[in-house]
Amino acid sequence: MRILGIETSCDETGIAVYDEQQGLLSHQLYSQAKMHADYGGVVPELASRDHIRKIVPLIERCLADADTDKTQIDGIAYTSGPGLIGALLVGSTVARGLAFAWQKPVIGIHHMEGHLLAPMLEDTQAEFPFVALLVSGGHSLLVEVTAIGEYQLLGESIDDAVGEAFDKTAKIMGLDYPGGPRLAKLAEQGRPGRYKFPRPMTDRPGLDFSFSGLKTFAANTLRDSDQSAQTLADIAYAFQEAAVDTLVIKCKRALKQTGHKRLVIAGGVSANTFLRSQLDKLLTSLGGQVYYPRLEFCTDNGAMIAYAGLQRLKAGQADTNLKVRPRWPLTELEAL
Repeated sequence: MRILGIETSCDETGIAVYDEQQGLLSHQLYSQAKMHADYGGVVPELASRDHIRKIVPLIERCLADADTDKTQIDGIAYTSGPGLIGALLVGSTVARGLAFAWQKPVIGIHHMEGHLLAPMLEDTQAEFPFVALLVSGGHSLLVEVTAIGEYQLLGESIDDAVGEAFDKTAKIMGLDYPGGPRLAKLAEQGRPGRYKFPRPMTDRPGLDFSFSGLKTFAANTLRDSDQSAQTLADIAYAFQEAAVDTLVIKCKRALKQTGHKRLVIAGGVSANTFLRSQLDKLLTSLGGQVYYPRLEFCTDNGAMIAYAGLQRLKAGQADTNLKVRPRWPLTELEAL
């Protein structure tokens, strides 16, 4: 089975062709980051219009790179939520149109299930069951995964997602959009120990997160500082250290609670090298293993949607009408 995957949930247009036997044949990704940088964040209407401009040429290029024509496509998968409704509608409309024209089955995929399964694109894959940490600009989730579609929510952010907190803190510090990766880069120049930031909600039971207060703490620290280049780096270091420590503490609790020894981490923040190093240390100490997608598949991409679509289409699932869901709990998905 060969699947065309389409991802348009926010500000990146991702297209991929994935083959059940041969693996990933091609993928294309167009990022709108430069366009949105002028506004300091994603402008939904501009995002939707740019998806319209880019999606068809990217599909054509992806099919050509995969040496595939429409007759060789067995199904189409698109992101149907969660995300920006206008952006989602672009991908879903194109997917439905192609499915009708080519007479192929089509399936809407949950964006976070795509991220959760992104590590499966690698040669070394996590076996079920495992704990998944899904961290991005819009989500911070800890999930127990027993099979595809069998998800139990263990914890989530009650306010800002960790990626959102990175971006907002970077903006407070005067860093350009997208701020999270820039803050992480600046933190490499920071000195340990100068500032001590709190580890929110780690002094109480449970697996939920809260990062809004950490952002406020950083803002107050910056306001009361000399705001020199070194001070900015030191604040970035302290913020990142606190955010990562919080995630690591919660992951350790989740693994202990479930008894699992495997941890999957995915989403845009999973590209953070400090987070990866700390989780590597944690799983080594526990005698377990951590699994990541390669860096290019941490952010939104069509490959993860194509892979998730393959699994659901193989199980006989398909859409009967066009649907997008800007808000969509992961636990509502149908198990395979």
